[in-house]
Amino acid sequence: MAEEVILLDFWPSVILLDFWPSLFGMRVRIALTGKGVSYEYRDENLQHKSPLLLQMNPVHKKIPVLVHNGKPICESLNIVQYVDEFWKDKSPLLPSDPYQRAQARFWADYTDKMIYNCIRGIYTGKGEEQEKAKKEFIEVLKVLEGELGEKPYFGGESFGFVDLSFVPFYSWFYAMEELGKFSIEEGCPKLVAWAQRCMEKDSVAKILPDQHKVFDFVLQLRKDFVKE
Repeated sequence: MAEEVILLDFWPSVILLDFWPSLFGMRVRIALTGKGVSYEYRDENLQHKSPLLLQMNPVHKKIPVLVHNGKPICESLNIVQYVDEFWKDKSPLLPSDPYQRAQARFWADYTDKMIYNCIRGIYTGKGEEQEKAKKEFIEVLKVLEGELGEKPYFGGESFGFVDLSFVPFYSWFYAMEELGKFSIEEGCPKLVAWAQRCMEKDSVAKILPDQHKVFDFVLQLRKDFVKE
């Protein structure tokens, strides 16, 4: 272990252990890109995790992991907050007001707990189970659309923590619509308009993968769960 830690001193100061379609890894990539932080990206094979990933995240053994100056930071929202605090001089993500910061953390946590479970239900479910997941998905999106209101971004006039936390899910919208045979824009037009507005930002457009590529990945993922 001591030798491995010493070796880290000769590696890039910022390394991101990630997997290209990861909704959670995209958050970190957008944050680093928006801040102009140079980093080395390492795409993990989650079926054969690298020794570095297992060393840097021995508890959950999951991506994303940010390794900064040899020290690991795990869990996407935790990483984004770290990035925002460490590289605080450019493109702040969290508001300075304590109440607004608490609200931003609440809505970011909401996307974690609610949306991903719905998406998983759509790509792993069949029949009534999938229909239930679709209904819950639209209900959750409507709640978020209500929070967005008439604002251009969740935090107001500028792209912030909640926007960054949520927008990666947009790259999976097409796959969900194809699998579930429904239209997200029909149910939540303001939310889709918000996502398209976010895509006008270089830090988002450069990171979010092509939706058709994501769809192909999700089809392969579905085969592991569903016997058609």
